Amino acid sequence: PAMPIPRGPALCLALRRAAGPGGLLASFHSSARRRRSARVAVVLSGCGVYDGTEIHEASAVLVHLSRGGAEVHMYAPDVPQMHVIDHSKGQPAEAESRNVLVESARIARGKIASLAKLTTADHDAVIFPGGFGAAKNLSTFAVDGKDCKVNKEVERVLKDFHKAGKPIGLCCISPVLAAKVLSGAEVTVGHEEEEGGKWPYAGTAGAIKELGGKHCVKEAVFSLTPHYEAHVDTKNKVVTTPAFMCETELHNIFDGIGAMVKNVLKLTGK
Repeated sequence: PAMPIPRGPALCLALRRAAGPGGLLASFHSSARRRRSARVAVVLSGCGVYDGTEIHEASAVLVHLSRGGAEVHMYAPDVPQMHVIDHSKGQPAEAESRNVLVESARIARGKIASLAKLTTADHDAVIFPGGFGAAKNLSTFAVDGKDCKVNKEVERVLKDFHKAGKPIGLCCISPVLAAKVLSGAEVTVGHEEEEGGKWPYAGTAGAIKELGGKHCVKEAVFSLTPHYEAHVDTKNKVVTTPAFMCETELHNIFDGIGAMVKNVLKLTGK
């Protein structure tokens, strides 16, 4: 005869047994814990392309990390911005000052911590979105070029993750940070010639070489290859993509960042 289906009190008893030590549900949850998702730190540099983090890039990074099942934590240095730009005019706002951590909290919806608290022990990878904040607040590249200095906490984080063999993702202008701190690292900011304005920041490629990095030419748009362009330095576990270094449609930027994030997550082994 067919086995009767538990109902009422009998069903509750069966569920308790399944959830108990050694039960079916306990085994399922134990298996889920073994498949822990990658823990990724995202380092912001303010809020707004001209004096902080490029917001579209930060959003793209977060969407792709979410889609990849990553556990995300956001950080920013607790320091004053280099200056404040009125984004409606593209000009400095005189006599105004803002804090990088406070401004970055806008993107993080308040869930953010000081970069001083970021450690490799708590994370499997770190990603730096672009925006001029990377060149103004995380470093002095915007002013000093090849002679720039990198924020001490940013330098510590890059060196710590590199030493631990954990992947580092960077996009847009932020690859200059890796070029400065990690000698010989391979990165891309796209092309090395402006090509009629398509690559308005192409001169950055030359600066990367002067900083001690190796520049690799990559596209920012879909080509005949089955992926959007990101460069993977497998030796140093550094993954970069041009993003808004190229004048192209927003969806190309989004997909290029997706390629970067996908490769970062792949390198974590999670």
